[in-house]
Amino acid sequence: MCLLSRKIAQMTLVQQVKQGSSKWIKTIDIRYADFYWQDGYGIFSVSPTHLEAVIEYIKNQYKHHQKMSFKDEYRKFLKEYGIDFNERYVWD
Repeated sequence: MCLLSRKIAQMTLVQQVKQGSSKWIKTIDIRYADFYWQDGYGIFSVSPTHLEAVIEYIKNQYKHHQKMSFKDEYRKFLKEYGIDFNERYVWD
């Protein structure tokens, strides 16, 4: 989660986060030598009034995904908010 300045393109932000985190995680352990991010990404805005709820969700995400997979939750989110998508292009 981050606050995005209007001066930075979303694509640039994602590219920098992926690049930096990939380099970092590969220094953690040899097991992560082949780590890579998927090609795609999703960016969603959050109202400042809902920020605390999002932070709490992220803190407990591992518990939540024991009940519902990430893919199922993402599909549900896209449908709930009326975001048109083609399943062929969502996953690598």
